[in-house]
Amino acid sequence: MKPFVAIALSACCLALAALAPLPVRAQAVVNPPPQNVLTLSAQATVEVPQDLLILTLGITRDGSDASAVQSQLRQVLDAGLAEARKAAKPGQVEVRTGQFSLSPRYTSKGGISGWMGMAELVIEGRDMTAISQLAGRVQGMTVSRVNFALSREARDKVEGDAASQAITRFRARADAYAKQFGFGGWGIREIGVNHGDAPVHAPAPVYRARAMSVASSDEAQPIEPGKTQVVVTVNGSIQMSAR
Repeated sequence: MKPFVAIALSACCLALAALAPLPVRAQAVVNPPPQNVLTLSAQATVEVPQDLLILTLGITRDGSDASAVQSQLRQVLDAGLAEARKAAKPGQVEVRTGQFSLSPRYTSKGGISGWMGMAELVIEGRDMTAISQLAGRVQGMTVSRVNFALSREARDKVEGDAASQAITRFRARADAYAKQFGFGGWGIREIGVNHGDAPVHAPAPVYRARAMSVASSDEAQPIEPGKTQVVVTVNGSIQMSAR
């Protein structure tokens, strides 16, 4: 009789388990596709003169002994730094070292026949006349590169102006397009603001390179900065509405 009771109880438990409610699985909510959404962009460009001069002075040496070549480079570079630091002014004339390298020169059989080295002194700032005059007083180094750019202060101001223009144009286009599509109002769904700049195409800057052998020379070399176009683009999407 006991085996029968155990079997009956087991059958009853299985029946109750079968009648128990199954767990409800969460169903993914499917949002309807957005309607009356318009994607558009607007851009503003401001052209400004480059106000930052970056002038690089260089020196090269070669010889059979690596230590001697490195010592010669260091001697000229240290003298150039000492002269340049006399004229240094934050933001106007700033001085730093550039590249410094030493590499072997090989024979046709793969052996080392000598050493070649180069060193750079970089002078940069907004006072272009003072920088040009300073380059003339640095002995033993010649001008190897001349670059122009925008200072941080000028870039911040110009980017702010360009961003204001681009945002105004974006809002004007949104107003116009919403009205043309028969809507009375709109709101921003997504928005992004991107900054960039590009030099205006012009002849490469000319700087008369010469050996700076006369320490007392204060003659400013002829330099002419170019212009830069600062571009701000506003991209986004708007939700058009009846209001």
